[in-house]
Amino acid sequence: MGRVGIRDVAKAAQVSVTTVSHALNDRRGSRISAATKEHVRAVAEDLGYAPNRLASGLRNNRSYLIGLVSDEIATTPFAGDMILGAQDAAYERGCLLMMLDAGGDGELEKRQVSTLLQHQVDGIVYARMYHQRIGLPVELAGVPTVLLDAVSADEKVSSVIPDEVEAARLAVRSLVAAGHRHIGFINNLDDIPATHGRLLGYQEALKESGIEFDPALVVAGVPETNGGRAAAMDVLSGPSRPTALFCFNDQMAMGAYQAAGSLGLEIPRDLSVIGIDNLELIAAALWPGLTTMALPHYDMGRWAVKQLLNEIEKPDDVEPVQMMFDCPLVQRGSVAPPLQI
Repeated sequence: MGRVGIRDVAKAAQVSVTTVSHALNDRRGSRISAATKEHVRAVAEDLGYAPNRLASGLRNNRSYLIGLVSDEIATTPFAGDMILGAQDAAYERGCLLMMLDAGGDGELEKRQVSTLLQHQVDGIVYARMYHQRIGLPVELAGVPTVLLDAVSADEKVSSVIPDEVEAARLAVRSLVAAGHRHIGFINNLDDIPATHGRLLGYQEALKESGIEFDPALVVAGVPETNGGRAAAMDVLSGPSRPTALFCFNDQMAMGAYQAAGSLGLEIPRDLSVIGIDNLELIAAALWPGLTTMALPHYDMGRWAVKQLLNEIEKPDDVEPVQMMFDCPLVQRGSVAPPLQI
């Protein structure tokens, strides 16, 4: 059988070609019932109908191409799920995602944006490897754009980020629920939104639990394994050792495991540990497995593309949104009640 056309769908569905066109393209103002739309789409799927995007694009001034420009997402294990979420959302809407990664090179990124615009992409998802505040590149002025894992001062540009404060609050609440009252925080030295948001969430969770904040239990370090190890050694060697540690990320939590081991402490019997990331290369591989807050990378990538396409397709009806996603708790084996409550 050759290529299935719109007339084949109309014949099989026993409706007019116009009805098929309106049903498949969700044409605004059409009077087709929801049941008819569902019937036509089911018939089209059964027949393997694929719309002619070139002809449709010429009619609608669309390319059905979406650009995704990132700094280092494609080259790290941290945030690759954002790409998967973006790809899935684009595919479901009949679009192709063109992904370019500049590896942190600003000049290369400018050329990449220019290349995408030359290919007449319908819009661009501008993504960062980790949550940060940015200035929107001048090259994107006037281009439909959604920020992924980033925010800007321009509220006319939609953005999506993880809820850093709530992630930390929930992490500390889980330690409190296990019976801990003496909880340390291994934070990041970098001046980024996550550093401040997670500290605030830690403080708020202590306050709501009636636990006095002790600055001596907060130690910052480089957000890597060695930084977490050094910071954990500092706080665990102090005069008032905490029974639990909340760590800025899973890498620092791995460092905390190493520090605990060198001090003869067993996790979770002597020390409970919780991180943020759910970086499975670390969290699932540690023994015991690391309880952690999962960053919602897939959901954020998916949301960014859906929001971008909604703004492109219905510019008069869809308002810009500054979205924050919750971070779910992934329970493994690193949290237990303290020996003495």
